[in-house]
Amino acid sequence: MNVTVVGGGLAGVEAAYALASRGIKVTLYEMRPQKTTPAHKTENLAELVCSNSLKAMRHDSASGLLKEEMRLLGSLTLKAADAASVPAGGALAVDRRIFSEFITKAIENNPNITLIREEITEIPDTPAIIASGPLTSDKLSEAIKKEIGDNALSFYDAAAPIVRADSIDYDKVFAAARYGRGDDDYINCPFEKEEYEAFYEALISAETAELKEFEKQDFKVYEGCMPIEVMAKRGPDTLRFGPLKPVGLTNPKTGKRPYAVVQLRSEDRDRTNFNLVGFQTNLRFPYQEKVFRMIPGLEKAVFTRYGVMHRNTFLNSPKVLDEYARLKENLYFAGQITGVEGYMESAMSGIVAGINLYRTLNGKDPLKFPKETMIGALNNHISNDYTADFEPMGANMGILPPSEERIKGKKERYTYLADRAIAAMTNFLKEKEI
Repeated sequence: MNVTVVGGGLAGVEAAYALASRGIKVTLYEMRPQKTTPAHKTENLAELVCSNSLKAMRHDSASGLLKEEMRLLGSLTLKAADAASVPAGGALAVDRRIFSEFITKAIENNPNITLIREEITEIPDTPAIIASGPLTSDKLSEAIKKEIGDNALSFYDAAAPIVRADSIDYDKVFAAARYGRGDDDYINCPFEKEEYEAFYEALISAETAELKEFEKQDFKVYEGCMPIEVMAKRGPDTLRFGPLKPVGLTNPKTGKRPYAVVQLRSEDRDRTNFNLVGFQTNLRFPYQEKVFRMIPGLEKAVFTRYGVMHRNTFLNSPKVLDEYARLKENLYFAGQITGVEGYMESAMSGIVAGINLYRTLNGKDPLKFPKETMIGALNNHISNDYTADFEPMGANMGILPPSEERIKGKKERYTYLADRAIAAMTNFLKEKEI
């Protein structure tokens, strides 16, 4: 039996890897480089386009918990991340090139996987997993709409700009990780109050790139990747309590906590390029240069990539997919197209889809992961028929069932929830012999 997997992003490669690891022959289709997207720059599989951060590693964080659960399932993404990691304090960040090359080689060298560089324009007749991502091509999108009706939602995603390391004014910045987590992994650009206020006014007044007419009709920004200028318009202090929060940082040059801080995270192991953390944007390129050069230390910044914004399409999953993310028997969806938000969340859904398709092909029921686990909670989000509008969801402790007894203290409560989740996952995997 041959299985078709559509899409060479994180979900697609994880799905193909999960199936191939269980002896299933897989044909993996990736349309690049034959057909490109507005966000991708290379032809490598699993190319990271929005950020090089895979978020926190701490056991008592939602992102860290999700990674621990995924490791128990043999995640290829995490093997690549370990091989490509760069210093990022308490976060798991990677060198994008090394990361995607690792995964590409792992897929190309797997004897059970055949990689075909070709666009798929129709839903496959064979058992399949569609993991075409939020940048699904127009033709495949139309085929999906024809199958499910017009039950799709369009959102907008944005990527942050990148600056050259040698263009940073190091006399004005300082190296440190928030709360000392890490080995001075971030470059911090500290604002005084007056500097921040001037920057804020310039940011909310700057011109954004014009949306095409058809894009204006379904324009919707979601929380997980909100453009910095959209966030700023919520109020002057929104950024100071968000991506520019100064807590956990002391400027060694003044001995004080800055009024606000822009953090720069290394894009590669050689630290030649830095990403503006949290600065996803749709500002026109000339305004990105003008406004972001108001950040202390970036007055002469050279941009190796400007921030960009593009439309992403998500299924209204609770309406069209079952509790296992199936459209019909042996046809699964995985990744951001289902409404999980984030790199690791997307990869996770690929693993789950691969395992469940393997099981159904072998006459077994698909798995529903325990609700106490982060994987189970995320899968529950995309399958529950909420009355409110369905929006993408990333890993967060708020979607886990609360503790049976009241626990004081956020850290203690989160540690309990994480311990409970790992115990539930471990017992579940033993019981199901996955």
